[in-house]
Formats: sequence, C-alpha cells, structure tokens
Amino acid sequence: MRPELHRLCSLDELEEGTITGGSLPDGHRVAIYLVDGDVYVTDDRCSHGDASLTEEGSVDGCTVECSWHFGTFDIRTGQPTASPCTEPIRTYRVTVEDGGVWVAVDQALRIVLAPAAASCAAAGG
Repeated sequence: MRPELHRLCSLDELEEGTITGGSLPDGHRVAIYLVDGDVYVTDDRCSHGDASLTEEGSVDGCTVECSWHFGTFDIRTGQPTASPCTEPIRTYRVTVEDGGVWVAVDQALRIVLAPAAASCAAAGG
C-alpha cells in the first residue's frame, strides 16, 4: 500500500541553502531544505527551545542551527549535533514528483544514515 502523500510546495519555490516553511494536513509545521539539489523535511520546531527553525534557524550544509541557543541538528536524520539540543527532531520521507515536493505524512522517520550514504556528507554537513 502506498503511503499517504501530501504536497508541500513546488520544487522551484525552494532556494539552495535556505529554509522554507510548510504545513501538513493537520496544520503541523515543517521546515523544507534544498541542499546540493536534494530536498529534506524536518519538524519546524527545535526540540530544545521550541523555536521555529523556519523563522529563527539557519542552514549550513546538512546542519540546521536554532538561533535561540545555537543547538544544531542533522537535517537528514533529525539527530542533534550540538548542545544544548539532546532530543532529535522528526524527519519525513520526501518524494519529488511532477515538479512538486511531497512527504509521506504517516511515515515520520527517526533513522540514522551512514555518513557515506547521504549526499551532504561530502559537503562536511
């Protein structure tokens, strides 16, 4: 059975190295990233300070930084990469199809990828 997909935006709305906001059907806010031509989606809220990553964060390679306390997360896995963040943020399975960015809303991920398996690893992020 194919997972329920939800369209977040068109691919051409995304800019390399920036964070774009989006919403799931239930209103839950997500952050959308375009890094080295790949699209990633995480929860929009920092797990430490409850700040919006879309409004308050910055992205460098595959790392998003929350400006409230400067904690960071890997956008591929959601895992925290710098204090004070200790709890991961949710990541979502992304499909780019027909010029649109889609997420599987019922398949939030909490996976850890081997660094060599992800395209951002070469960028040092």
